[in-house]
This record gives sequence, C-alpha cells and structure tokens, in this order.
Amino acid sequence: MSTEARIAVVPEDATTLRIETVPLPAPSPHQVLVREHASGICHSQLHEIHGPRTSDLLVGHEATGTVLEVGSAVEDFGPGDRVLVTWLPRGPELPKRTPESASILQANGRAAYSQGVYTWSDHTLVDELYVVPMSPEVRTDVTSIIGCAVMTGSGAVLHTAGVKAGDSVAIFGVGGVGLSAIAAARIIGADPIIAVDLDDEKLALARQHGATVGINARESDPVARIRELTPMPGAVDLMGQPIAGVDFAIDCIGAPETARQILPAARNKRVGAPEYGTAIIVGIPRERLDVDPLDIVAQEKRLTGSIGGGCIPARDFPVFLDWFERGELDLDALVSQRFALDEINEAVRALEAGEIAGRAILEF
Repeated sequence: MSTEARIAVVPEDATTLRIETVPLPAPSPHQVLVREHASGICHSQLHEIHGPRTSDLLVGHEATGTVLEVGSAVEDFGPGDRVLVTWLPRGPELPKRTPESASILQANGRAAYSQGVYTWSDHTLVDELYVVPMSPEVRTDVTSIIGCAVMTGSGAVLHTAGVKAGDSVAIFGVGGVGLSAIAAARIIGADPIIAVDLDDEKLALARQHGATVGINARESDPVARIRELTPMPGAVDLMGQPIAGVDFAIDCIGAPETARQILPAARNKRVGAPEYGTAIIVGIPRERLDVDPLDIVAQEKRLTGSIGGGCIPARDFPVFLDWFERGELDLDALVSQRFALDEINEAVRALEAGEIAGRAILEF
C-alpha cells in the first residue's frame, strides 16, 4: 500500500524549491517508512541547492519521526517505534552493504534523487542503516537536530579532538554546529572556550551555551586575540617565539578565511613537550586551502578534518539525548526558528542571509 507524502524538491535547473505530493511505495526489504515530526535545516543543504546536478534533488538529512512500516529484512525497528533519522550509517558493526539511495517519482514523471536520505518531507522512505532508535518519552521537535548539527559539532570535540577537562578550545563559527561544539566543550570541562564569529548576538548565544570568551572577527584579528588570551609564560618554541594559542582550534564554517586561521590559532610547541596544537576543519571548505608547511613541521601541529564528528550514531545519540534530558545540552536555545514545510523557501532565504542564529527546524 502506498503512503501519500509532501516532499520539498530542488529542480535540476532552479534553486527555488517546490513541494511535491507523491505516493511513496511500500518499503523495500531494507527500508523503513517514517512519518516525520521535525527536521533540521542545515547549511549543507545550501551547498546542494547551489551545486551542479543532473536531476531533481531531494534534501534534508536530520529528523525525528515515528516508524509506520518496515521492509521484510528489517529486524531492529517496527511500526510505532520513535526514531532519529541521520545521514551517517548508525554503526560500523552493521552489514557491509551499500545503503539504498533515496528517490521518488514525481507527478510530472521525473525522478528526484538523494545520495542517502531526505528529511524535508512529512514522510520519508529511508534505508534502515540511517535510522537510530529513541525513547518515546523524549521530545521530538528540537531533538531533530541531533542527526547532524549536534553529532557534527559535539562529536568533533568528543572524538576528533578528544578534548579533556582543562584543554583550551576555540570554535570558529557559532551556528548550530559551532554551538553544539561549545556545549560539548563546556560539558567536558574545557577552559577557556573561545567563540569566534562576526555577529555579537551570535557571540552572546555562544556564551549562553558555555563559551567563556567571545571574539568578533570584524573588530579584531581573531588569531592575535586568541594568542593574547592563551600565553604560556616563560615558554618558547624552537624559533624562540613565545608559546600561545589553543590546544584545539575548530572551524565550524569552512569559509576560506576561517580555514586559514585555525592553524595559526593552534598552540605552537615547546621542544620535546608532549602537547600538540591541533586544527580541525568541520565546515565544508568551499575552495582549496593553502597552509604554511613550516607552521606544521616546526611546531609539530596537526591539521585534520572531521566528518560527522567521528560519531557512531548508535553509540553517541543516546549520549546526546541524555545531555538534553539532564538540561546540559540546551536544544531549546539552540533551535531559534521554526518553519512549516510550505515556508521552505523562506527558511532557505533566511539561512542564506545569515538571519538564523543557532539552528532552524521544519515542523510537520
């Protein structure tokens, strides 16, 4: 039996989304049909909307929902189960098969595709590998951003960086991902936690989530300011320069300027000392990155990327949900705007214009 769904589609030759009403077929053996409650609106979708493509596109990759129907080979979920939908397979121990791509057939006869999942829709048909169980007692509105924003930001702090209590951290960009990184750093006990952005209102929100210092990069050089805030008195590096900088500098934007700033913002190294300044790129870079090789070699700094925060959703989502339930992860403050599906183009415009502090969600 088919299920009627309303789905946002990006046309192949345009950037204005349209809402399609389509019948979704019964799940194939490894698929799960989910009635969605809410979905996050991520900057990654802007890259997809404005990127090249050869077909109509399905977008969105973080949501909460309730299972309506499962395929014949699905064993871990059943109708009525409350779930999170994400874009990262939920565990490395799962069967080594390629998850099914998502597609729908539109009324005009054209197919629309997504590489993995689509969640800008009131129903989604998704491979079971992208589905994670959640308690029916947990709210399903603000928790919809756990599948990308929280996973990516908090995971980068927990897993990619491995931040420990007392480590110094600088977060460049305090949108939904950056605020999630700041919250995780606070929960772990990092100090100082430095937020860098171009907007004072966003920096105020960063302090609400745990940043101890805010730097407006329009008003001062963030690298110089970070080094002023993090000196190691009396210590010098191989070149005789004073030791300063953070243990971990994390770029949650991927803009050319921030990608270039995180490496010099990371701590330079005392000869023979065990600590290493680390720069981590979380945001998707929009162009090639040039780095100073001497800064990496002479200071033994580390430059790395982070995809999905190094998370295993089946392991980490219960942790993030527990943080939320205990009041340590303030998703109510992080989710600043809510839209209906019919308002999707206004949501995209606001996101692109930088008008959304934190994260926006779609509610169904």
